[in-house]
Amino acid sequence: MTAALIWCPFGDVESAEAAAGQLLEERLIACANILPAVRSLYRWNGERGKGSEVAVLFKTRADLLDAAVARLEALHPYDAPAISGWRCDAAGVATLGWLEADCGSRKT
Repeated sequence: MTAALIWCPFGDVESAEAAAGQLLEERLIACANILPAVRSLYRWNGERGKGSEVAVLFKTRADLLDAAVARLEALHPYDAPAISGWRCDAAGVATLGWLEADCGSRKT
């Protein structure tokens, strides 16, 4: 079992918390670190822009990464959210155990 991370900005804390709460409820992630006051400079539809966003780092298992990204894309309020996910090259034994226990279906 390996770990995975997902990075995604949101327009506000409320929408970030709502998406994180849903992903936690569905057991697609074990944790979401919400980082306030991210300053974003971007190009969108050929125009330059800037704004304040809230960034979230989601923690999950690698085998759940694709499902978590797809669900996040469906939940996200942006028309085209910037969602990036990747499998981790290394993770601590305790972290892997936590992800195994708290993501995905409960083992019976």
